Amino acid sequence: MTTHSEITKQIISEVSKVIIGKNKIICKVLTAILAKGHILIEDIPGVGKTTLALAFSKAMDLEHNRLQFTPDVLPTDVVGYHLLSKDGDEYQFKPGPIMCNLFLADEINRTSPKSQSALLEVMEEGTVTVDGITKEVPKPFTVIATQNPVGSIGTQMLPESQLDRFMIKLTMGYPDIRSEVNMLKGRQNTNPLSLVQTVADRSDILAMQALTEKVFIHDSIYEYIVNIVLETRKHPLIELGLSPRGTIALTNMAKANAFIYNRDYIIPDDIKMVFRDVASHRMLLKPKARLNDITMDRMVDVILHQVQTPGC
Repeated sequence: MTTHSEITKQIISEVSKVIIGKNKIICKVLTAILAKGHILIEDIPGVGKTTLALAFSKAMDLEHNRLQFTPDVLPTDVVGYHLLSKDGDEYQFKPGPIMCNLFLADEINRTSPKSQSALLEVMEEGTVTVDGITKEVPKPFTVIATQNPVGSIGTQMLPESQLDRFMIKLTMGYPDIRSEVNMLKGRQNTNPLSLVQTVADRSDILAMQALTEKVFIHDSIYEYIVNIVLETRKHPLIELGLSPRGTIALTNMAKANAFIYNRDYIIPDDIKMVFRDVASHRMLLKPKARLNDITMDRMVDVILHQVQTPGC
């Protein structure tokens, strides 16, 4: 019988057939899925953001939908609508693409704030409400949203309150030389997505999410997490620190990271490994920090260095 630890390794292995040389990114996305979180990927076009989502959906046998966000996308295009039946005696619900297990919101910053809010409300509540009727989205449910940092004309950047809905924010970046050469070789005669095998199903993902929730946290680890968060709120160079939602996200990601490493308890390294991805889009630096060339990555290192690591 295949163990859950083996399943996570198999998922990462299958996705890496398509996303070459990005095992850390693949592992982080899987960690967020097990933590029941949503992922924001901010990167330039063409680095494999869409392919990453498709590979995960195939490896885990998840129903997936993709919506290209444009300025004319309406909230009903996301969540669905009611349509009068042919008989004219009742309204039938026509579900939007959000009613799936893995939803890819492509270029979320290119649509209107109203459509962005419709998506983010579903992410937060796990339900779709249309004309006063509420329906639950399928489980498991994960949103992978992408936005491009270049070509900002006509875009609607997500405000901090909405960025907070995403458990982590990632940047894939360019592949290294060897990985890009292997990518070219792999695309000569076949579509790499056809090589991805299904190694898990929805029941496996739900079971692993349930086990992730049960990962043990010592009191000293709880205090360590809160002390890190408090440091982001009181540091003189940080204008906006982590919210309580960010504290919960950090805890859940650390638990999922422990599960990925086949442990049923959290150690300090679990928090350190996920803190950057959880915190970078939730913090705002003061102008003084930017004037002194202090980047967000540097600030994350400073925060982790200033908070004493527990000895348990």
